[in-house]
Amino acid sequence: VSFGSAARIDHAQFLEIAWGLANSGQPFLWVVRPGLVQQSELHDQALPNGFLEALNERAHVVKWAPQKEVLAHPAVGAFWTHCGWNSTLESICEGVPMICTPCFSDQMVDARFVSDVWKVGLQLEHGIERGEVERTIRRLMVEKEGEEIKERALKLMEKANLSLKEGGSSYQSLDDLVNHIL
Repeated sequence: VSFGSAARIDHAQFLEIAWGLANSGQPFLWVVRPGLVQQSELHDQALPNGFLEALNERAHVVKWAPQKEVLAHPAVGAFWTHCGWNSTLESICEGVPMICTPCFSDQMVDARFVSDVWKVGLQLEHGIERGEVERTIRRLMVEKEGEEIKERALKLMEKANLSLKEGGSSYQSLDDLVNHIL
């Protein structure tokens, strides 16, 4: 779980996310950078007392993580993201399905493409509420719908990676730009 470098959520939303993650029964890594929670600059002060201890090492909350490396790890089953373009592309290039919670700007369009066009993720449409968070995580991680989303994510990963190879559309576009500049 990571909401990028600029998004901010209020403390009530933070608690709903925390309890939704906990209630999902799934292990998780959550990046809670300083400044994410509006009423608290220290991530460990924003968590409910005893929260991490109650999860029996099923959860890790950190201030920062190397996102590309985390997404490339085979243990990662999904990425809950704000859907900034960089995060979206990193997830696509690793074939990781997404849970989308866009905050502003291009993130709204990116999230709609992830959930409704490419169908490689699910969007939290009804706000951040622990029951909705839990249901969305479980849909993606343990239900048949999640398996289908994972298959589409892997197919989109293959297409994205082909476009980056010599002769691929992205490779060619970058090459054309360089030639134009030169």
